[in-house]
Amino acid sequence: MSLAADTPRRSELAIYVGRIREFDRTDWLVYALWIGTMLGLVASTGGFLAVGARAGVRYPVEAWLVPLGAAIFSAAIAVDTIGHRTIYKEVLRGGEALVHQITIVCGVASCVLLILAYGNRGFAIPALVFTALSIVYSLVDEAFHWRRYVSDRADRVEMWSHVFIFVGHGIMMLGWWRFYQLGYPGVADTLRALGVDTTGAAP
Repeated sequence: MSLAADTPRRSELAIYVGRIREFDRTDWLVYALWIGTMLGLVASTGGFLAVGARAGVRYPVEAWLVPLGAAIFSAAIAVDTIGHRTIYKEVLRGGEALVHQITIVCGVASCVLLILAYGNRGFAIPALVFTALSIVYSLVDEAFHWRRYVSDRADRVEMWSHVFIFVGHGIMMLGWWRFYQLGYPGVADTLRALGVDTTGAAP
Protein backbone atom coordinates (compact mmCIF):
# COMPACT_ATOMS: atom_id res chain seq x y z
CA MET A 1 0.00 0.00 0.00
CA SER A 2 1.37 3.43 -0.92
CA LEU A 3 1.89 6.20 1.58
CA ALA A 4 -0.55 8.38 -0.33
CA ALA A 5 -3.23 5.71 -0.08
CA ASP A 6 -2.76 5.34 3.66
CA THR A 7 -2.53 9.06 4.49
CA PRO A 8 -5.82 10.57 5.70
CA ARG A 9 -7.70 12.63 3.11
CA ARG A 10 -8.77 16.18 3.91
CA SER A 11 -12.37 15.01 4.28
CA GLU A 12 -11.34 12.54 6.99
CA LEU A 13 -9.44 15.24 8.83
CA ALA A 14 -12.39 17.62 8.53
CA ILE A 15 -14.75 15.00 9.96
CA TYR A 16 -12.38 14.21 12.81
CA VAL A 17 -11.74 17.84 13.73
CA GLY A 18 -15.43 18.64 13.20
CA ARG A 19 -16.31 16.43 16.15
CA ILE A 20 -15.19 19.30 18.36
CA ARG A 21 -18.77 20.56 17.94
CA GLU A 22 -19.84 17.62 20.12
CA PHE A 23 -17.88 18.92 23.12
CA ASP A 24 -19.78 19.58 26.31
CA ARG A 25 -18.63 22.01 28.98
CA THR A 26 -16.36 19.48 30.68
CA ASP A 27 -14.77 18.51 27.37
CA TRP A 28 -13.99 22.15 26.60
CA LEU A 29 -12.48 22.63 30.04
CA VAL A 30 -10.25 19.56 29.77
CA TYR A 31 -9.29 20.47 26.20
CA ALA A 32 -8.46 24.08 27.10
CA LEU A 33 -6.37 23.07 30.12
CA TRP A 34 -4.40 20.39 28.27
CA ILE A 35 -3.77 22.27 25.03
CA GLY A 36 -3.29 25.51 26.95
CA THR A 37 -0.62 23.90 29.10
CA MET A 38 1.32 22.78 26.04
CA LEU A 39 0.93 26.12 24.29
CA GLY A 40 2.21 27.68 27.51
CA LEU A 41 5.33 25.53 27.19
CA VAL A 42 5.78 26.71 23.60
CA ALA A 43 5.33 30.35 24.60
CA SER A 44 7.53 30.19 27.71
CA THR A 45 10.47 28.38 26.10
CA GLY A 46 10.23 30.26 22.82
CA GLY A 47 9.69 33.57 24.61
CA PHE A 48 12.69 33.02 26.88
CA LEU A 49 14.92 32.33 23.89
CA ALA A 50 13.49 35.33 22.03
CA VAL A 51 14.26 37.64 24.96
CA GLY A 52 17.83 36.35 25.03
CA ALA A 53 18.25 36.67 21.28
CA ARG A 54 17.02 40.25 21.43
CA ALA A 55 19.64 40.93 24.11
CA GLY A 56 22.36 39.57 21.84
CA VAL A 57 22.53 36.02 23.21
CA ARG A 58 23.49 33.37 20.67
CA TYR A 59 21.99 29.99 21.49
CA PRO A 60 22.98 26.63 20.00
CA VAL A 61 20.45 25.28 17.50
CA GLU A 62 19.44 22.60 20.02
CA ALA A 63 17.88 25.29 22.21
CA TRP A 64 15.49 26.33 19.43
CA LEU A 65 14.43 22.70 18.94
CA VAL A 66 12.68 22.84 22.33
CA PRO A 67 9.89 25.29 21.36
CA LEU A 68 9.81 23.88 17.80
CA GLY A 69 9.21 20.34 19.07
CA ALA A 70 6.71 21.59 21.63
CA ALA A 71 4.79 23.40 18.87
CA ILE A 72 4.60 20.25 16.72
CA PHE A 73 3.53 18.24 19.76
CA SER A 74 0.87 20.82 20.66
CA ALA A 75 -0.62 20.83 17.16
CA ALA A 76 -0.73 17.03 17.09
CA ILE A 77 -2.42 16.65 20.47
CA ALA A 78 -4.87 19.43 19.59
CA VAL A 79 -6.16 17.13 16.85
CA ASP A 80 -5.75 13.84 18.73
CA THR A 81 -7.58 15.04 21.84
CA ILE A 82 -10.73 15.85 19.86
CA GLY A 83 -11.19 12.15 19.20
CA HIS A 84 -10.36 11.29 22.79
CA ARG A 85 -13.10 13.59 24.07
CA THR A 86 -15.73 12.37 21.56
CA ILE A 87 -15.78 9.17 19.53
CA TYR A 88 -13.19 7.35 21.70
CA LYS A 89 -14.24 8.71 25.09
CA GLU A 90 -15.91 5.50 26.30
CA VAL A 91 -13.11 3.26 24.99
CA LEU A 92 -10.50 5.32 26.83
CA ARG A 93 -12.24 4.91 30.19
CA GLY A 94 -10.38 1.65 30.64
CA GLY A 95 -6.62 1.20 30.80
CA GLU A 96 -5.83 3.80 28.15
CA ALA A 97 -7.02 6.69 30.29
CA LEU A 98 -4.68 5.64 33.11
CA VAL A 99 -1.78 5.27 30.68
CA HIS A 100 -2.47 8.79 29.39
CA GLN A 101 -2.41 10.17 32.93
CA ILE A 102 0.86 8.42 33.77
CA THR A 103 2.44 9.64 30.53
CA ILE A 104 1.40 13.23 31.20
CA VAL A 105 2.69 13.16 34.78
CA CYS A 106 6.04 11.74 33.66
CA GLY A 107 6.30 14.20 30.77
CA VAL A 108 5.56 17.25 32.92
CA ALA A 109 7.93 16.03 35.64
CA SER A 110 10.76 15.54 33.13
CA CYS A 111 10.42 19.14 31.91
CA VAL A 112 10.23 20.65 35.40
CA LEU A 113 13.23 18.64 36.58
CA LEU A 114 15.29 19.62 33.53
CA ILE A 115 14.62 23.26 34.35
CA LEU A 116 15.65 22.69 37.98
CA ALA A 117 18.81 20.93 36.76
CA TYR A 118 20.10 24.32 35.60
CA GLY A 119 20.73 25.30 39.21
CA ASN A 120 21.45 21.83 40.59
CA ARG A 121 22.73 18.99 38.41
CA GLY A 122 21.33 16.48 40.91
CA PHE A 123 17.92 16.98 39.31
CA ALA A 124 19.23 15.59 36.02
CA ILE A 125 19.01 11.96 37.18
CA PRO A 126 15.30 12.00 38.09
CA ALA A 127 14.73 14.11 34.95
CA LEU A 128 16.27 11.31 32.89
CA VAL A 129 14.18 8.69 34.67
CA PHE A 130 10.93 10.58 34.03
CA THR A 131 11.91 11.25 30.42
CA ALA A 132 12.48 7.52 29.87
CA LEU A 133 9.20 6.66 31.61
CA SER A 134 7.27 9.14 29.48
CA ILE A 135 8.60 7.40 26.36
CA VAL A 136 7.92 3.90 27.74
CA TYR A 137 4.31 4.75 28.61
CA SER A 138 3.86 6.50 25.27
CA LEU A 139 4.79 3.21 23.62
CA VAL A 140 2.34 1.35 25.87
CA ASP A 141 -0.34 3.83 24.82
CA GLU A 142 0.59 3.34 21.18
CA ALA A 143 0.08 -0.40 21.53
CA PHE A 144 -3.49 0.27 22.73
CA HIS A 145 -4.13 2.54 19.75
CA TRP A 146 -2.78 0.10 17.17
CA ARG A 147 -4.86 -2.68 18.67
CA ARG A 148 -7.94 -0.52 18.16
CA TYR A 149 -6.84 0.46 14.65
CA VAL A 150 -6.40 -3.11 13.41
CA SER A 151 -9.80 -4.02 14.85
CA ASP A 152 -11.43 -1.08 12.98
CA ARG A 153 -12.07 0.91 16.15
CA ALA A 154 -9.70 3.76 15.32
CA ASP A 155 -9.12 5.83 12.20
CA ARG A 156 -6.10 7.07 10.28
CA VAL A 157 -6.35 10.65 11.53
CA GLU A 158 -5.80 9.49 15.08
CA MET A 159 -2.91 7.25 14.08
CA TRP A 160 -1.17 9.98 12.05
CA SER A 161 -1.64 12.46 14.88
CA HIS A 162 0.30 10.04 17.05
CA VAL A 163 3.15 10.03 14.54
CA PHE A 164 3.49 13.80 14.95
CA ILE A 165 3.10 13.52 18.72
CA PHE A 166 6.20 11.29 18.73
CA VAL A 167 8.00 13.59 16.27
CA GLY A 168 7.28 16.69 18.35
CA HIS A 169 8.05 15.09 21.70
CA GLY A 170 11.24 13.53 20.36
CA ILE A 171 12.54 16.80 18.87
CA MET A 172 11.67 18.72 22.03
CA MET A 173 13.21 16.32 24.55
CA LEU A 174 16.32 15.38 22.56
CA GLY A 175 16.95 19.06 21.89
CA TRP A 176 16.38 19.90 25.55
CA TRP A 177 18.70 17.18 26.80
CA ARG A 178 21.44 18.21 24.35
CA PHE A 179 21.00 21.84 25.43
CA TYR A 180 21.46 20.72 29.04
CA GLN A 181 24.53 18.62 28.19
CA LEU A 182 26.10 21.64 26.53
CA GLY A 183 25.71 23.50 29.84
CA TYR A 184 22.63 25.56 28.94
CA PRO A 185 24.74 28.14 27.04
CA GLY A 186 23.11 31.56 26.92
CA VAL A 187 20.68 30.93 29.78
CA ALA A 188 22.70 32.85 32.36
CA ASP A 189 23.01 35.83 30.00
CA THR A 190 19.27 35.78 29.34
CA LEU A 191 18.46 35.63 33.04
CA ARG A 192 20.71 38.62 33.62
CA ALA A 193 18.93 40.45 30.82
CA LEU A 194 15.70 39.73 32.70
CA GLY A 195 17.22 41.09 35.88
CA VAL A 196 17.52 37.71 37.61
CA ASP A 197 20.46 37.10 39.95
CA THR A 198 22.31 34.03 38.65
CA THR A 199 24.79 33.84 41.54
CA GLY A 200 25.20 30.26 42.65
CA ALA A 201 23.68 28.75 39.50
CA ALA A 202 25.46 25.64 38.26
CA PRO A 203 24.64 25.13 34.57
